[in-house]
Amino acid sequence: MDVKRWLSRREGDWQELKNLLARLEQQGLASLSAAEIRRLASLYRIVSGDLARARTFGLSPVLIQDLQNLTSRSYSQIYQGSRRQEWQAIGRFYRWGLPQVLRATWPYWATAAAIFALGGLLGWWYGWQDSGFQALLLPQPLINQVRERGELWTGSILGSEPWAASNIMVNNLTVAFQAVAGGITGGLLTIYFLFFNGLLLGVVGSLVGEHGLAYPFWAFVAPHGALELPAICWAGGAGLLIGRALLFPGRWGRGTALQIYGAQAARLVYGVVPLLVIAGVIEGFFSPSEVIPPGVKYWVGLALLANLVWYGLWEPPASLLASSELRQWSEESVQ
Repeated sequence: MDVKRWLSRREGDWQELKNLLARLEQQGLASLSAAEIRRLASLYRIVSGDLARARTFGLSPVLIQDLQNLTSRSYSQIYQGSRRQEWQAIGRFYRWGLPQVLRATWPYWATAAAIFALGGLLGWWYGWQDSGFQALLLPQPLINQVRERGELWTGSILGSEPWAASNIMVNNLTVAFQAVAGGITGGLLTIYFLFFNGLLLGVVGSLVGEHGLAYPFWAFVAPHGALELPAICWAGGAGLLIGRALLFPGRWGRGTALQIYGAQAARLVYGVVPLLVIAGVIEGFFSPSEVIPPGVKYWVGLALLANLVWYGLWEPPASLLASSELRQWSEESVQ
């Protein structure tokens, strides 16, 4: 390769890219015309190729560094806009989209909540009637701690809050994803996971109630349970949506139904994950605290649940819905 001739041909493009980048970095995107923006993207690809050639032929390290700097600056300017748009889209989803998805899919997660509640009621009833039933589902050391010492096991979290919080998050997310993945069995495993976890909670409720520990136990559950239990039901609703698509695809056919209901299920999962992370932090640091009175924990749980309900009913102002961009996005979020 004739290096001098190649340099003389390429230097004009490099200088043009430097000038465009200088304007863009100093004055912003509005300083460039549409043609200049397209030219910037084209020059970025050209200079990236020039950088590869310079490295291949072992040209001057100063030249390679200069081209590397140009490509890095170009990449940052070209792609930071898309990243900003991605973050804006995420913000719009959690502000407006998730409440709309919750309203559009309420029959599914409400059914999941009913299955969970049924398991809880049956667990409490049979656990209250027969202490042997408690031993079938709960570990014996836990039962002995409540029966013989009259203590809850929640104090074991104290002193290891960060470790406990991370483990709680992992466990809750595992349960949630099991409920979602259960949809591929036509929703049968989803129903099982919901019912069984409700059953466990009901049996624990009968055990602590039988030994006079119901008030402190439910005070422990209230703060994080106000977020955790709805999140598990949303995950169950996502699993039931997938099961619906497999078993009752309707007029669309199974493939199209999976795309439609699967998209709704995915949006529910987007809401489940941050909720369970927050619930895990609360359960690790706030719920087991012996400094905070039980009454305060009940009020915190009630406040969190009330805000979650309010969030689910949240709708964009009419002025925003009037904009074509938001209207198009809103329609896409519930398809």
